[in-house]
Amino acid sequence: MKLIRSVPILALIACALLLAGCATGMSTRKATDLTRFKKIYVESRLADNHRIDAQIAGALNELGREATFGVATMRPDGIDAIVSYTDRWQWDFKNYMIEIKIDLRDARTDKPLATGSYYQASLKTKPSEEVIRLILKPLFGA
Repeated sequence: MKLIRSVPILALIACALLLAGCATGMSTRKATDLTRFKKIYVESRLADNHRIDAQIAGALNELGREATFGVATMRPDGIDAIVSYTDRWQWDFKNYMIEIKIDLRDARTDKPLATGSYYQASLKTKPSEEVIRLILKPLFGA
């Protein structure tokens, strides 16, 4: 009889533990108005196996910026800002991006201009392209 009473309590505890692991967080912060930064260069990471550099440049182009990407030593002249990023991937029955941080700095002074980060440790994850758009839109959107 006591076992039957404890089953609903155990089920509630199990659900609470399962849902506690499903966390998502995003933050963006900019130090200045970014409208004057039109030409942006995304510095590629050598260990980037997911083409995040191309995804960031594509999202910036969609937001009306002229963005290109490549290694730091191949940076073209006339760039207004530089984007660097760090990403972390997880495998949990599928490969997904668990975390990304995007930093924007002035190309001439190397001064930080903006940063954005996203963390998703949930059962239903967003694709990396969507996460990148979620970070960049508040920074560069109208």
